[in-house]
Amino acid sequence: HRRITWEYVLLDGVNDSEKQARALAALIQDIPSKVNLIPFNPFPGTRHRRSGPAAIARFQAVLMAHDLTVVTRRTRGDDIAAACGQLAGQVQARGRQPARLAS
Repeated sequence: HRRITWEYVLLDGVNDSEKQARALAALIQDIPSKVNLIPFNPFPGTRHRRSGPAAIARFQAVLMAHDLTVVTRRTRGDDIAAACGQLAGQVQARGRQPARLAS
């Protein structure tokens, strides 16, 4: 029995409320899966911020209350701007534009 892994990046004040956690739980609760909660790693030029520890814990608790398997990813490398997404931000800041896929 295979499980889907959902990767959910938490953005402070954007998608980290308990209401949004309940909506996510309702959407996926019948699908064999696990949720990886990923605290956002800010990079130069972004307006988004990482959700605080209390908001992350509340979000995780709501999902777990719906019997979902939840893991909160530990951030590493952000002290040297090498965390997920930060290196890409540095490349873009030097003038490269990300490739766009046709939709």
